[in-house]
Amino acid sequence: MRIALGRLRSAGLLKDDLGPYLTLLRQLAATLPQVAPADPALLGEGWSEDEAEVLSRFFSGTRLTSIPAAHGKRLVVLERLAQEFEPGVRYVEAEVNFMLQRFHADYAALRRYLVDEGFLTRADGVYWRTGGRYDPALAESEP
Repeated sequence: MRIALGRLRSAGLLKDDLGPYLTLLRQLAATLPQVAPADPALLGEGWSEDEAEVLSRFFSGTRLTSIPAAHGKRLVVLERLAQEFEPGVRYVEAEVNFMLQRFHADYAALRRYLVDEGFLTRADGVYWRTGGRYDPALAESEP
């Protein structure tokens, strides 16, 4: 943030006295929508307290706000995303991309992580779920 402020000052767009700007920024920030909590339907059942905490920290509504850098946290998020894919169903890459971009703009990174961590397997441009836990809520919704 200091670098950005320095650039604004050097361009003559910001004065050294930030007092008036801070008041204006606080007023502006108060009008912005707050980050929505993770959608309860996204969490489902079967998550430990720690896993639910990770999911609630990285999801706003149904959107993934950022891909966790920490491997353990990223695995929890990938576990949740893997549940979007039916075991035994084959998906072409465009379908995988479509499903993942509903959660985050960088669907290619998510797809790569899912494959690298063994949640999805890829061969000849086709993907299928090979990892992740069984979600009883998904089974209950099936006919």
